Amino acid sequence: MARPVTLFTGQWADLTLEVICQKASQWGYDGIELPCWGDHFNVQKALQDDNYCQERHDLLARYGLKCWAISNHLVGQLVLDVLDSRTDDWVPPDLRGNSEKKRDWAIQEMKDTARAARKMGVKVVNGFTGSSIWHLLYSFPPVPDSMIADGFKLLAERWNPILDVFRECGVKFGLEVHPTEIAFDLYTAEMALKALDFRPEFGFNFDPSHLLWQMVDPVAFLRAFPDRIFHVHVKDAIRTLDGKSGILASHLNFGDSRRGWDFRSPGRGQVNFEEITRALNQLGYEGPLSVEWEDSGMDREYGAAEAARFVKDKMGFPASGRGFDTAFADAQTPNKR
Repeated sequence: MARPVTLFTGQWADLTLEVICQKASQWGYDGIELPCWGDHFNVQKALQDDNYCQERHDLLARYGLKCWAISNHLVGQLVLDVLDSRTDDWVPPDLRGNSEKKRDWAIQEMKDTARAARKMGVKVVNGFTGSSIWHLLYSFPPVPDSMIADGFKLLAERWNPILDVFRECGVKFGLEVHPTEIAFDLYTAEMALKALDFRPEFGFNFDPSHLLWQMVDPVAFLRAFPDRIFHVHVKDAIRTLDGKSGILASHLNFGDSRRGWDFRSPGRGQVNFEEITRALNQLGYEGPLSVEWEDSGMDREYGAAEAARFVKDKMGFPASGRGFDTAFADAQTPNKR
């Protein structure tokens, strides 16, 4: 069976789930990766209303769609981030402005997300972890190794209790390796796994776009973690370095032509999806290929429809299962003729 092609609707939460399901079906998607915001998926409703998850499945089914994963990036970010007013809109109103209460709520909400995923019947929750040490990326004022080590110790301290619930629920957590997260490239991903004692509930939601602009090879990442690729995002990016702006992007917003890099609709950037598909075939990955559509220079409905066609046409080929030259040997064997 071909890997299902899904649409991550986190960037479409301004639309109701029914509206985006109708559109996604028309565009040719097989399913939806449900975000835990907007009206698309509500963790607490899933836990409190025994009909809620079935109603989500029924809604998707009306448009010929299924769900293989849910995602809770915003809440996960709060677990380790250095919290300030930027994230106040992500929490209940009575918690705004109180970093400690925001974090406590987020930790409980991530545990509940695992429970909600179990009720929904999905095996993967994607998301962020946040990072208490991202701001220490450049070592000035000088950053001792112990401060970085403490950041990974804090990952274990705060996320192990969450992952205990994931284990109890039979659900895996896929960190989207990403700047501002505890793991943002291959080496920090290794550090995160080590800090969590390589527990099987923790792995990665592979998104090549965030590696590409950092000049990290996405295929090398896949080969480094063959048993930890729990989910795949299909998103493209392009480096537009012109000698004026670097990959830190100069505090310029997405879509600004002066940036040193930007996101692109799949197939319109520099990500080599051909080699990624071949690597996924070699790894035996059979999960969804989920389009996370972000391109400030293109109409999103045009782009999402084009992306569905791109993934099915360019990433839909299965592994061979045999060497191409075995036909020569077969032809020389008498009982094969």
